[in-house]
Amino acid sequence: MFRPTVFVAGVMALPLLAVSVWAQLPSTPGTKATIEASPAAIAGSKQDPDAVARGSILFKEKCGGCHGMTAKGTTKAPDLVRSVLVLDDEKGLLIGPVIRNGRPAKGMPKVGLSEPQIGDIVAWLHAQTFAADHRNTYLFLDALTGDAKKGEAYFNGAGGCAKCHSGSGDLKGIGGKFDAHDLQGRWLMPRGGRGGRGAAAKAPITATVTLPDGKKVEGVLERYDDFTISLKDAAGEYHSYSRNNGLPKVEVKDPAKAHTELLRKYTDEDIHNVTAYLASLK
Repeated sequence: MFRPTVFVAGVMALPLLAVSVWAQLPSTPGTKATIEASPAAIAGSKQDPDAVARGSILFKEKCGGCHGMTAKGTTKAPDLVRSVLVLDDEKGLLIGPVIRNGRPAKGMPKVGLSEPQIGDIVAWLHAQTFAADHRNTYLFLDALTGDAKKGEAYFNGAGGCAKCHSGSGDLKGIGGKFDAHDLQGRWLMPRGGRGGRGAAAKAPITATVTLPDGKKVEGVLERYDDFTISLKDAAGEYHSYSRNNGLPKVEVKDPAKAHTELLRKYTDEDIHNVTAYLASLK
């Protein structure tokens, strides 16, 4: 059963936007990007670094097989980084019981963790959600160490950038407009972060929810995960619907979808090379 709720804008503080976002951290050149929280993200999330480190190991061992090693979800189990239970959690009060007792009816067994171990996993999850929601916490190091010619080849070839952009068209002169760090942030995440180095927000992510009676509700996406879909309509009203087995049906329109999907595919070398190429477009 769906439980729609409507709030007039301004009556309550809305939860932070929780759309799917990947965080890129520096690693060995040629390796794939990861979403592991940086020291800045751990500090920002106010979690104990040692607990986060232990929780990372425990999660991968006990939970990663179903939820994915970065908690981003798989076909077996949902994304926990965007989960309402984790986003709204305070010190394990919401997500702790789920880890402790499992959800046998939904195929999640009780894994038999101690209370300190549960606390460590909770700390790691909170660091993950903070990293995903605060993209300015990932590190921009040595932004111009790449090869501009390789970056140009990747831009026009394997990267697929030339399908939508052109170095002599929409990106002409971009290298003279921004410093290397800003430039890297802008092409990696064109929507920009909250207070980070990214670009100013462009067109918002919108969603259309089709209810069981066929009624459609459209608006700017506020939150979307396996359990809840929330949006604000054109009149400023906030709508939230519980989801079960993929219902109600949701259609999301994200202008920056291609960039978001590519984040998980870039290597550090790709990022540095493309940044060097874009910086050369004076």
